[in-house]
Amino acid sequence: MTPKIITGLEILMDHPPDHLWGKRLGLLSNPASLHSDFRHAKDLIHHTFPGQLRALFSPQHGFYAEKQDNMVESGHFMEPGLNIPVFSLYNETRIPTKKMFDEIDALLIDIQDVGTRVYTFIYTISYCLEAAKKYNKPVVILDRPNPIGGLQVEGNILIKDWASFVGRFPIPMRHGLTLGEISQLFNREFGIHADLTIIPMKNWKRHMYWQDTGLVWIPPSPNLPTPQSCMVYPGQVIFEGTNISEGRGTTLPFEQFGAPFLDTEKIKFEAEPLIKGAVLRPVHFEPTSGKWQGQVCKGFQIHITSKEEYHSYLSSLILMQLMLKHHPHEFKFKDPPYEYEFERLPMDLLLGNKTLREKIVALEDPVRLSDQWQDELNAFRSLSRKYYLYD
Repeated sequence: MTPKIITGLEILMDHPPDHLWGKRLGLLSNPASLHSDFRHAKDLIHHTFPGQLRALFSPQHGFYAEKQDNMVESGHFMEPGLNIPVFSLYNETRIPTKKMFDEIDALLIDIQDVGTRVYTFIYTISYCLEAAKKYNKPVVILDRPNPIGGLQVEGNILIKDWASFVGRFPIPMRHGLTLGEISQLFNREFGIHADLTIIPMKNWKRHMYWQDTGLVWIPPSPNLPTPQSCMVYPGQVIFEGTNISEGRGTTLPFEQFGAPFLDTEKIKFEAEPLIKGAVLRPVHFEPTSGKWQGQVCKGFQIHITSKEEYHSYLSSLILMQLMLKHHPHEFKFKDPPYEYEFERLPMDLLLGNKTLREKIVALEDPVRLSDQWQDELNAFRSLSRKYYLYD
């Protein structure tokens, strides 16, 4: 029987560290910041440290994770239960201000990441670390599982020239680290040097996917409703940079994708020999919002048959190239803006490399391209092992 996974939040509650007593505390969190008994971190911290919780901070999608899409900002407000401010870090600024940090002596962070380079929560944390260093405030991160495991890494390393809020640092698309681990990597390798403490989990192992943890999945954002959607996300997220629906406005975001013009028979015929560990099931769907709203899209639902063999990023590059090949006039890359970038092409930001897009468009073999980034991926593996907190 697998031992129960005990999150950093639960460790904090069972063993409150002495250095937090008497401090004014801030908390970066959202609805997924739950104890296994379904109590929210803010309420537990308020109960454990009475009167000390002075401010809350929220990432993209809002404190209640109610905002559906990119560049939909959430506002600041007063949390009614505790009567303390909630500062949005996806608003007029993504960077905490001195005024925000003047409210606190230490920042606690309890956020559920999804293991993918373009998911902005890790960059919100990096900005918090930079602000904490600047304003001399310690940070404590309460660790949680990487829902897509800690063994597999995928994709090219982001090139510095293509850094953005969907990729600040040179890491691969699927990084294989927990939030605590990648925060330590950011802090030490990229010159932040904040006063950072990680409260690790108990009983989590690197081979575990979310389904192995026994924990209840709470969506950290509206369009990752299930652990399965997280497993396809490192690849399917690239369709945000195209006119292909990535499934927003449906009940299966990222798991299904398509457009009214797709020839699913041709794409399936050519994709099946190349995509390992998954089956493409042809589907028709009609988004209720977003791209192709109210129009019937032809596409696929991805059914993973082997999580060890399935490589989401490579699979989605293959699929995108087949769409380009069979629909050269209908398929389009989206124009800016995208995540507060108003000049650079969204696809280049998502891929972290303009040249990769150009090679995919030129119909260079994605499998061969993926072979070319294995050396840099191995170098990242070696680097990231320095920050492993778990076997």
